[in-house]
Amino acid sequence: MPTVKVYYFQVKAAGESIRLLLAYGGQEFEDIRVAREDWPELKPSMPFGQMPVLEIDGKKYAQTIAIARYLGRKYGLVGKDIEEDFQIDQIIEFFNDIRIKAASVFYETDENMKAKKQEENEKNHYPVMLKKLDEIITKNKGHMALGKLTWADFVFAGMYDAFKFLLKISDLDEKYPSFKKLQEKVLSIPKVKAYCDEAPKSDF
Repeated sequence: MPTVKVYYFQVKAAGESIRLLLAYGGQEFEDIRVAREDWPELKPSMPFGQMPVLEIDGKKYAQTIAIARYLGRKYGLVGKDIEEDFQIDQIIEFFNDIRIKAASVFYETDENMKAKKQEENEKNHYPVMLKKLDEIITKNKGHMALGKLTWADFVFAGMYDAFKFLLKISDLDEKYPSFKKLQEKVLSIPKVKAYCDEAPKSDF
């Protein structure tokens, strides 16, 4: 078995889907949770100066979705052909579209502009986009795509707590119950649950 390390901050967010997929695959890995104050020193050693990073036998690989897609292929969490893989990719891109809108508010430093962006999202974007995401998951029997477990479900489940934090919608679970159910479905997989039970706790 290869020697595997995951580098990310001391939260779930973008790194958690990688950890969940490795747990699902039965791959032992060193979970390196980097403190913010230690990041500047470590940053130059990363492929693109970003995390998360997956290291396999000393070689580092970057980009959350690229890593998740690779692990999905490795563990059989993909479609039966390139058209089905296309379906997985498109729903992940749509999910990321929503996350990017939310993140643009979170990282806005001007408080007036932050409030305006949040209002714009809540009025004109989130209702349509979240309703569509909910419809897609419901149509796919509680999964992101293909009506079955794929790597996209792990991306969603791993990022969902951070997703809620960014959206700032207090009743998200109640409005769109398929979201929480999907996260719980992934986290209840025995090997994944075993990882989660032992992992450091964080809100997002």
